[in-house]
Amino acid sequence: MRIEIICTGDEVLTGKIVNTNFSYMSQKLEDVGLSVHWGTTVGDDRESLLDAFRHAAQRADAVIVNGGLGPTVDDLSQEVAAQAAGVDLVLNEEWLEKMESFFTKRSRIMPPNNRKQAMLPATAEVIDNPIGTACGFALDIGRARFFFTPGVPRELRRMLEEQVVPRLLARGGAPATIHLKRFHSYGLGESHVDALLTGVGDLAPDGSIKLGFRAHYPQLETKLTVRGTDMDDVRRRLEPVQAEVRKRLGNFIMAEDDQTLEGVVLAELTRQGATLALVETFTSGQIAARVGHLPGAEHVLRAGVTVRDRTALHKALDIQGFTLADDLTQETTESVAHAARAHTGATHALVVLIDLDEGADRIDFGGTIWIAIATAEEVAFRRSRILGGREWVRLGAVELGLDCLRRYLQRLPVVERIDFEKT
Repeated sequence: MRIEIICTGDEVLTGKIVNTNFSYMSQKLEDVGLSVHWGTTVGDDRESLLDAFRHAAQRADAVIVNGGLGPTVDDLSQEVAAQAAGVDLVLNEEWLEKMESFFTKRSRIMPPNNRKQAMLPATAEVIDNPIGTACGFALDIGRARFFFTPGVPRELRRMLEEQVVPRLLARGGAPATIHLKRFHSYGLGESHVDALLTGVGDLAPDGSIKLGFRAHYPQLETKLTVRGTDMDDVRRRLEPVQAEVRKRLGNFIMAEDDQTLEGVVLAELTRQGATLALVETFTSGQIAARVGHLPGAEHVLRAGVTVRDRTALHKALDIQGFTLADDLTQETTESVAHAARAHTGATHALVVLIDLDEGADRIDFGGTIWIAIATAEEVAFRRSRILGGREWVRLGAVELGLDCLRRYLQRLPVVERIDFEKT
């Protein structure tokens, strides 16, 4: 099936906002085995929109139009869709009633211009929007089926997943069930993982499982798209393949499916009845930010100490007996971890200290990351050097620190060579 995505709006066309909706839609379709052949961006202009709709109607089998369903005068999707399909705009009484109820439940009066959102092409199929007033709809224009979606990201995502994707799969004659299995890893580059998983697809010789990747440093997502007649069939096909992926990627798999690294860490700390103190330099407190907002973190996270100058740790943790003004060593890093645990009363302390190179304009600019994890009985240490610029070092330090803690809690080797470090 040939699919086109048309994104509308002057603010998208001129770059005033980043078009994250397109990347989300394209990725979500790819995850279920549907490929986007064309992507078009159009401003809030009737003639330009009409021209885009007519061109898409000639070359695509299905078209997703994003944006232009609001109540203002520059929201033109319904009007132009009706013109392209050669039908009238009519008031959809059912959607109007739903909008009025939407405002009433929020103790508000619906503005008169919102009525415009209930004006739909006469031949349109309503696509529900359970969390907004922008009515999605579908209709045929030329040879293609058009699906109109709201520009608000959370409304788009709900509609795409629950309404549009199932319709596209049915239209394309896809199997009744398509399942996406995801593995999240840190420390291995995309080409390395691709090589490690060579031949995995041969475990499904009928082509029912497709292997794919999505790299977003510092993590890599490995995807298995599985097609089957039902979920039992999907599980049967998936089992040997996912077992092989786990075997080959081993300790580098830090989470699966909707899990996150920080969620896995928090769940393991909770399971062990443990508490955590964090000490960070240069990361702007991103490790604490990743963990602290999660449900249940209030029972686990005892303290987060964030300083730009590591000498300030003396005062923050009441450290005695050495000076952090000197070069960092394993001994000093471990001493900070012991002090943080003792100072906060936590069962575990994670310390991530960073020494940045001088001269940020150098091509080989990087930093050395010093990590220690302390409990009452022992301390684990990890040192890593990462090149690539300030932001690359910061992101890598946050991920490496959390992953070391994950490994420690799961009784895996804390020190294991990663692709992103330089010895």
